[in-house]
Amino acid sequence: MASGEVRTIINERPWEMRVPAFRVFGNLYFVGNANCASWIVDTSVGPILFDTNYPTMAHMEIQSIWEAGFDPRKIIAIFHSHGHYDHFGTTELIRQLSGAKVYLGAEDAKMFRERPELALAAGSACPINLFVPDVEINDGDVFTFGDTTIRCVHTPGHCPGATSYFFPVTDGKQTLKAALHGGAGLNALVREFREKYGVDWRQDYIDNMNKVMDEDVDIFLGNHTSQNGLLDKLPKMTADYNPFIDKGAWKAFLIKMRDKAKEVE
Repeated sequence: MASGEVRTIINERPWEMRVPAFRVFGNLYFVGNANCASWIVDTSVGPILFDTNYPTMAHMEIQSIWEAGFDPRKIIAIFHSHGHYDHFGTTELIRQLSGAKVYLGAEDAKMFRERPELALAAGSACPINLFVPDVEINDGDVFTFGDTTIRCVHTPGHCPGATSYFFPVTDGKQTLKAALHGGAGLNALVREFREKYGVDWRQDYIDNMNKVMDEDVDIFLGNHTSQNGLLDKLPKMTADYNPFIDKGAWKAFLIKMRDKAKEVE
């Protein structure tokens, strides 16, 4: 993608703009849009998808999966960072196409059952039904798919069941550690949200930033493109330079967000 294309995306409505799918590193691919990130890890037993997208962006998600070189009908598992509609809006469609097993943090599955309004708290652009996960994830769960093992850490705060994922990615010569944080937005911490929904997750957020801050991470993956600077990094990629490989990015981001959360009123 040329830098001019990236600038065009930034100047438009990002939740409606495509970013062409691309290989981040080895068997790791980006298949999201300019606002919400979705990631594919190509394991030895089939592709795994992390997060889907807005319900109105289903056509983009499917196109991006094809564009990355994968058949959406062959996805074997869908993991979710957390239970907000902009990260699961295409999940049910892909499950219907592929028969993929769907994973969600246990506390977010409970939220779907008992407080479904919290999943749509940001305001959905169209009607959407909450899905029932095949697997409810608990803190410390580990799932293995052929050559890829995914370690799950419960990191609530943005959502009660937000889950961070740590897993290896490889280009056949080098294996690196990738990580997707469960949810770093501050919108669920502000006074208006707390008073409207009767919840206060600020301390959980701060505690769980600290919980995973010292993880050794080579590639930091956001569930929104702004979190890991995807739109800035993409045009800088060359055959000899990969800006997504950055050991300091994970910790720097978590420190920044933890400190911002301390100031939320």
